[in-house]
Amino acid sequence: MRSLLPLILFAASICFSLGIVLPLIHVDRLYFFSDEPSLIGMIAALWSGGDWLLAAVVALFSVAFPAMKLGLLHNAAYGRSGAGIPGWFRALSNWSMLDVILVALVIFAAKTSGLATAFTKPGLWFFAASVVLTATASAMIKRAPRPEDRTAH
Repeated sequence: MRSLLPLILFAASICFSLGIVLPLIHVDRLYFFSDEPSLIGMIAALWSGGDWLLAAVVALFSVAFPAMKLGLLHNAAYGRSGAGIPGWFRALSNWSMLDVILVALVIFAAKTSGLATAFTKPGLWFFAASVVLTATASAMIKRAPRPEDRTAH
């Protein structure tokens, strides 16, 4: 099972990269206007619209924490022995799935309001896949025996 770890980490990194730059959602409003924002585009729009705090929170929990967790996972898998993911960081990075839920709520609200139609785009699916793959890699690393445990036998 541990032999799948490199593939899972690679796939998680690619999915995360695509998930933040590809459109998350397609929204049509009044049959004339449409928009397909990416996560990076949403953060930039919030920032330029003056919502700096919200842009910073979304960037922190949606981009910075997942990227740092992927880096820590790569370090734990291939770096120095004994490297791992701190517990406090693991707890914070679990919030990254919140973005997927929020976009799903926006789609639901748009469809039920009658004012707009909304559809998921590939960015949302890549982002969701990166969250699942990252959690899988984290669980694999946590369950794997440490080198000092193997030499004790």
